[in-house]
Amino acid sequence: MKIMLDTNVVLDVLLKREPFFQASYEVMRLSALDALEGYVSAAAVTDIFYLLRKALRDNQAAKNGIEKLGQIVGFVDALGEDVHTAIASDMSDFEDALVAAIAQRCGMDCIVTRNTRDYRDSPVNALTPDELLKHFT
Repeated sequence: MKIMLDTNVVLDVLLKREPFFQASYEVMRLSALDALEGYVSAAAVTDIFYLLRKALRDNQAAKNGIEKLGQIVGFVDALGEDVHTAIASDMSDFEDALVAAIAQRCGMDCIVTRNTRDYRDSPVNALTPDELLKHFT
């Protein structure tokens, strides 16, 4: 199963944000164990880095976090065609529309996010970490 991880799920793990940490961690653990293929949009990595650096107040620690993330998931590029698809999308948030466009182009089975409502109009189904984990129990 190929999944696209939304920024909030990644940050839940990297920043150990409760009460979301455990379910998000389990999803990323499945990716680390190759039980599923986890991916993050390369376009989202800049946001993840920025928020990580801001929370940790340490540039090197943020870089280390991104390096560890890259050992667990793959990074998928955003292409110009994804930008055009996102612009034409009915989704109200451009960033989410871009994630959905990339996920669709890359043949992802789902987008894993805590904000499934944001992906209501997505061409790729969105699941919460808990919903995804039900498939593995």
